[in-house]
Amino acid sequence: MKAPLIVILGPTAVGKTELALQLAARLDGEIVSADSRLFYRGMDIGTAKPTLEERARVPHHLIDVADPDETWSLTVFQKAAQEAIADIHRRDKLPFLVGGTGQYLRAVYEGWLPPALQPNLRLRGVLETWGKALGPQNLHARLAHIDPQAAARIQPNNLRRTVRALEVIFMTGRLFSAQQRRSESPYRTLLIGLTRPRQELYARIDARIQAMLNMGLVDEVRALLARGYSPELPAMSAIGYKQIAAYLQGEYSLEEAVTLIKRLTRQFVRRQANWFKTDDPQIHWFSMDDNPLSQIESTIRVFWA
Repeated sequence: MKAPLIVILGPTAVGKTELALQLAARLDGEIVSADSRLFYRGMDIGTAKPTLEERARVPHHLIDVADPDETWSLTVFQKAAQEAIADIHRRDKLPFLVGGTGQYLRAVYEGWLPPALQPNLRLRGVLETWGKALGPQNLHARLAHIDPQAAARIQPNNLRRTVRALEVIFMTGRLFSAQQRRSESPYRTLLIGLTRPRQELYARIDARIQAMLNMGLVDEVRALLARGYSPELPAMSAIGYKQIAAYLQGEYSLEEAVTLIKRLTRQFVRRQANWFKTDDPQIHWFSMDDNPLSQIESTIRVFWA
């Protein structure tokens, strides 16, 4: 029988972190983060990273594994996640893969085989320059014209992933989507999806952003810039960091930056919904309004039996 894997998924601010902590504590589990923003050291407040106290309650993996000027590709993440899950299984614990980054989650539990092509740094530099001149969304539109299926899986403002797709296409002469193969999943997977009414979710997002500001988000971004991390780095393009960096550089007022963070986060939530449909029969959906902890725990126990 394949080794078990519990996947906790859902949109930003739905409540994945606390629910996963409670479930892992009750079920002798450990958490593997599938949130691409949590990889980076020093980026704590703006990513809503689990606190040290929370990480002391339950072991976590793939948090604080890179500096902001390092880039963790999908391939690097997938390999690290698989190694972490295997280590958890070896110790007879139950792994919980938790996050809202659909591509990263599915790459692990569906057994994706990303193109193993080595980077062409010269071509990548040309494409990045082109993307900055056009704007990320316009470069994404070019990709959509060439390879609509690949573009549909990439957020329009994600310049790094758009560039990588074009880089692979130009180097191989084949569509990027045609090279994203899948093997059989190595896991027996239970998908747990969490939902809230959209307006309630938006209210939680606004409250979270205000809490981040109260906790010192501006000072956190200021410190990262002072350490020499460019706002152009992929890690620093995360929602919240890019806008606060622009505020610190005089491009926005703080009020304008916060308004933009809220708007972009709402847009991100809508894009997350494209990865995980509420009518997907593989996903067991639970409304957080129903306080579903006990029900989810029972579902997992039946699955794990």
